[in-house]
Amino acid sequence: MGLWVILLCTLVSSLLGGLYVLGVFRRRRPNEPPLDKGTIPWLGYLLEFRKNSSEFLKRMQRKHGDVFTVLMGGYYFTFVMDPFCFGTIVKESRSKLDFRTHASQLVVRVFGYKPIEATQNIVHASSVKHLMGDGLSVLTQATMDSFRKLLLFNLSSGEKRVWQEENLFHFCYNIVFRAGYLSLYGTEPPRGAGNKEKAEEQDRLHSSQLFQEFRKYDRLFPRLAFAVLPPKDKREAEQLKRHFWNVLSVKKVWQKDNISGWISDQDQLLAESGVPENMRARFMFMLLWASQGNTGPTAFWLLLYLLKHPEALKAVRDEVDKVSRESGQEVKAGSPPVTVTRDMLNQTPLLDSALEETLRLVAAPMLVRAVLEDTCLRTSSGTEFTLRKGDRVALFPHISVQMNPEIHEEPHKFKYDRFVNPDGTRKEFYRNGKKLKFVNMPWGAGVSTCPGRFFATAEMKLFVFLMLTHFDVELVNEEEEIPAVDISRWGFGTMQPDHDVRFRYRPRF
Repeated sequence: MGLWVILLCTLVSSLLGGLYVLGVFRRRRPNEPPLDKGTIPWLGYLLEFRKNSSEFLKRMQRKHGDVFTVLMGGYYFTFVMDPFCFGTIVKESRSKLDFRTHASQLVVRVFGYKPIEATQNIVHASSVKHLMGDGLSVLTQATMDSFRKLLLFNLSSGEKRVWQEENLFHFCYNIVFRAGYLSLYGTEPPRGAGNKEKAEEQDRLHSSQLFQEFRKYDRLFPRLAFAVLPPKDKREAEQLKRHFWNVLSVKKVWQKDNISGWISDQDQLLAESGVPENMRARFMFMLLWASQGNTGPTAFWLLLYLLKHPEALKAVRDEVDKVSRESGQEVKAGSPPVTVTRDMLNQTPLLDSALEETLRLVAAPMLVRAVLEDTCLRTSSGTEFTLRKGDRVALFPHISVQMNPEIHEEPHKFKYDRFVNPDGTRKEFYRNGKKLKFVNMPWGAGVSTCPGRFFATAEMKLFVFLMLTHFDVELVNEEEEIPAVDISRWGFGTMQPDHDVRFRYRPRF
């Protein structure tokens, strides 16, 4: 009899535990946001959120207001759609709202890297040193050299001005990714005197092959991040991970010349912290995706929007031509390619605004914090909500800020000068007469702000600067509409188009 009682109690306990995990017993407490668990135990609204995050959140906002909690994949997410609450959330102490919990789980799943306690400090310190200030000037020059190697190396060959036709998304992503990779992870060392050209050709070949594999992984990334890959795709993702761990292994990276300080410093600090080589290779893979996974797609959208808006294209091209002339570099037939410096990139307010407008339209990151203890949140209307310990709190600025017509007039239109005043200063934005601090959040905010945002900005501006300076560029079909976005990538930075666009280019002189 005793044995049966023990078995029965074990069964009941397991059943109750399972029901708890599935969310059956969850109830809304006083002062908590509206709770919506959906109809599917444990999954809740995960599938609907994955299908179309934007429409799902709009529907929930209409149903529940600016703050609501939903069940997704076993976790309860409280979405905050009131932009005046953003400052409170991103500035809250880590003891209450911690972004590292969610981020650590994600990087283990998608890159295989298990962060150590010092990881964030290592990334932050190295990024401040090498991706800002004087360090950024050095890296901008290295990136300029990479673009010259990949994009401009045939300009002085005396070839006629012949149109070349390509797919715009592939072209932009390919060139920007490879330039960023070579400037960060180093270049092939020349094998003997007079072999510089062979080394550069090897860089072009190797970076092209790496981009092909990166795109395979990039296509799997959203479903891998949500842990909803089917078995076949999951096996492919694991094979691709191992490929990148091998290519970016410590031994292979350190065989290169011109490794950036950003890469070398972080690897050295991880080694000093006792991180083994196999885990450092996974860290290198994480840095590759973090630094290059969004810059190429954003460059595509920026160039496409300029091509679809002739007045914007002319204004930005006139601006970069003026900057080139004032730097003492005249672009004409037979002249060497322009060398664009960081100082030159700092003299382009219209290009800055066009890039920021592009990011407003296509960047859709989701900012997530783990709630480590019950936390009070006051909305702009004065309502107070309690965020429950163990939940997640999430911001989705694309809807609540970037596409909000109360903040940005005609939010679905591309206005290249939206963020700049006629005198070149930055515009301010208001909602209901109150000035907003957060009006565009492509890089996150607070302690989780992207540490590489200045380098990414320089990389994208440099690419467009060079394209407009050295090439005539036009769409094959001028009447072609702007592509729709691939909604499966909502929440992971810059969205990608659901199809590519044909364009052509040729040397301007």
